[in-house]
Amino acid sequence: MSAHAVLTARSKDDCIIDQGWSGYTPEQHETWGILFERQLRTLEGHVCQEYLDGLQALGVDARGIPDFASMNRSLRQRTGWEVVAVPGLIPSRPFFEMLANRQFPAGTFIRTREQLDYLEEPDIFHDVFGHVPLLTNPAYADYMEAYGRLGLKAIEAKGVKFLARLNWYTIEFGLIRKPEGIRIYGAGICSSFGEARYVVEDGSAHHLGFDLDRVARTGYYIDDLQASYFVVDSFDQLFRALRDTDMVERFARWRAEPALSPFDIEEGDAVLRRGSGRYWAGFPARKTALK
Repeated sequence: MSAHAVLTARSKDDCIIDQGWSGYTPEQHETWGILFERQLRTLEGHVCQEYLDGLQALGVDARGIPDFASMNRSLRQRTGWEVVAVPGLIPSRPFFEMLANRQFPAGTFIRTREQLDYLEEPDIFHDVFGHVPLLTNPAYADYMEAYGRLGLKAIEAKGVKFLARLNWYTIEFGLIRKPEGIRIYGAGICSSFGEARYVVEDGSAHHLGFDLDRVARTGYYIDDLQASYFVVDSFDQLFRALRDTDMVERFARWRAEPALSPFDIEEGDAVLRRGSGRYWAGFPARKTALK
């Protein structure tokens, strides 16, 4: 499927391809192993147990790139989800359709050895290692389906921008509060060596209690570390935030309100940690042009 075909695809079925698992080279499997072992060491003691339980349940390990067909047998049994292969980034409508039907779209290519630390476009390591383990958790799986269903409404109600922010601060870069402390669950942290080390070792970012209105109005960068992370009390809290809310009405209200900055503490924020801002001190110009 060509890049043009993907960008113009109108339904989820137009985007699904065969993973081609037998075509991966020994070097590509070895690259997966390098990434896997390095990330797991970085995340040790800092990622939520539900994520680690998911890795184990799906048999995802350092031995090589997972075969979607094999992995899906376990995933379907647990929550009814499955991973489907796509050729790259896909448009909003088929993306939301897939999530609403408990299908998670994952790219099939893997980064090169020269790209271990950073890759602009999500690859199979980000999509599978980062996202898929938590789909074994019933509460998180329900949230992802609800997010997909809401996304289809958002396309018609001019709310996709706000759902992109919700995705960014929960699915990609979310933290969760546990009795043992704040833990990582977002895929963008779990799969990124630099972001994970930043979360674990650097006190620059704020930790704020999750609030749907605050998250949906807060801008972000796609190409730098985070100035704020939002912390949920449970995955049920995420699901309830979408289930118990008239989101179409909120989309209209959010459009009329100014965007908020992740660099600032706002009145009403539940501040769990006030960040030092040290990382950002040398980049004053970066506090503009947020998504």
